[in-house]
Amino acid sequence: MFKNIEESQVTITQLMLPSHSNFSGKIHGGFILGLMDQIAFACASKHSRHYCVTASVNKVDFLNPIEVGELVTLKASVNFTGRTSMVIGVRVESENIQTGEKKHCNSSYFTMVAKDEEGRNVEVPGLILKTKDSIRRFARSIERQEQAKHRVSRFKRAEFELGDYPEIIKKYNALVEFNN
Repeated sequence: MFKNIEESQVTITQLMLPSHSNFSGKIHGGFILGLMDQIAFACASKHSRHYCVTASVNKVDFLNPIEVGELVTLKASVNFTGRTSMVIGVRVESENIQTGEKKHCNSSYFTMVAKDEEGRNVEVPGLILKTKDSIRRFARSIERQEQAKHRVSRFKRAEFELGDYPEIIKKYNALVEFNN
């Protein structure tokens, strides 16, 4: 079975309140991450028609601060489908209500896994890719997965080679005192 991407897309908008702020008066990153996880769950569950859990979150960069009193809009869409998993793209934008100015605050990718009533992984519908952007997003997810596999294997304890890393590390804010 295959589904159109639009069938599962979810958008939420929420007013940012003082209770959402951190000690510097900006909206707390943890609060935004919680909203992102909620919308990723909603999108994945809507696509799969099953309960979904977060398996991983790929790269969270906070690009612009969000102010108290701004409207925050989160948009989620299925970018990739595997056998039992989905990559959900989440975009966060804020809007100043008085000026109408909009800022892109964050984009991230949540890998969600569909579960049945007993907690076992369950197959998810595939995606119908109709646009160049949908193909680009799907291909980007494949590439990201391949990079992650390579990155993880290179740094496994049993397979790690010291090589030039001590010299490279010395260029950063660390003191290498390791001796063979």
